[in-house]
Amino acid sequence: MCFLSNGRKYLWIIVLCISLFSCGGVNRKEAVLLDAEKFTTIIDEKNVSLYTLESGNGIYMQVTNFGARVVTLWAPDRDGNYEDIVLGYETIDRYIKNEGERFLGPVVGRYANRIAGGKFILDSQSYQLPVNNNGQTLHGGLKGLDMVVWDVDMICSNEIVFSYLSADGEDGFPGNLRLRISYLLTSENEFKITYTATTDKPTVVNLSHHSLFNLKGEGNGTITDHILTIPADYITPVDEKLIPTGDFMEVKNTPFDFRNPTAIGKRIDQEDMQLKQGAGYDHNWVISKTSRREVGLVATLYEPQHGRLMEVWSDQPGLQFYSGNFFDGKVKGKYGKTLNYREGLALETQKFPDSPNHPDFPSTRLDPEETYQQTCIYKFSVK
Repeated sequence: MCFLSNGRKYLWIIVLCISLFSCGGVNRKEAVLLDAEKFTTIIDEKNVSLYTLESGNGIYMQVTNFGARVVTLWAPDRDGNYEDIVLGYETIDRYIKNEGERFLGPVVGRYANRIAGGKFILDSQSYQLPVNNNGQTLHGGLKGLDMVVWDVDMICSNEIVFSYLSADGEDGFPGNLRLRISYLLTSENEFKITYTATTDKPTVVNLSHHSLFNLKGEGNGTITDHILTIPADYITPVDEKLIPTGDFMEVKNTPFDFRNPTAIGKRIDQEDMQLKQGAGYDHNWVISKTSRREVGLVATLYEPQHGRLMEVWSDQPGLQFYSGNFFDGKVKGKYGKTLNYREGLALETQKFPDSPNHPDFPSTRLDPEETYQQTCIYKFSVK
């Protein structure tokens, strides 16, 4: 049964376990869900809540409408033991008054990734966005879609639908942009994200999801032993500010060749200019040099100790792989464990970084008569 929502909580799933903060290191046969009351507040005169979804086949996820953010994602390993495999915080206050990593689990935009100097030209008009990352605009700017309250239009046991109107001029972007996002957990244990957007003025749009994954569980060690596959022949190399140079670099005979399954840490510390620029992996892989139309497999991530496998499916031409290079262990996650260096990774399906300033990159332009559409699927299993 589904409900149209006015922002109130309609769904409760109670799962019993040992006390939340005493479960570390103990095999969990059940998911441990966060207290929804710790996410109940009002921001900008809009209700904020925590919602729980389940696939019906063993996957549990909690999301808040603050930033359309995934807070927990519980998945079993090959022995049936559960871990929360995304990084996050245990209260809404820690997201609002963030003292660590900002982009834990939200939708990012209006423009995911970086725009050089926060500047672009559209139809001969120059736009200046607020800069928030080494003089660049990252993931939308100072506010971004991750720091706003989304409306909850519908809620089911396995699906939630968000909407948001990003007003003309918000974070410097032109056009009233109407956004709609569906988060669906399928019976095949897919986390399926569907995005749509329309505008009343020409603008640029590039949306993505920014969960930080650790298939061992949050705070349970490095991601450098995860086995990654990305079936792509090129990346878009970057300069010292992580802005694409405009070139396409072959991955063959470089540390960026993940066409065959490879441990993330095998080559991450090699002497390589691109690795130096990103302090590790923080680059866009070229899935296609043109805008894709069909959903296809763009990455697989496998954690051999516990057997969790995540597939990433997308209809986007790019995939940003970030290897958690800027975590410093100064902040703790939702279970009291520190979020340490390279203990989380992101696989972000998207267009290319800085596309508005590179005519040869897939276009991110959206006109009033068009509809922006994107599908991303994270599928979970064990082997």
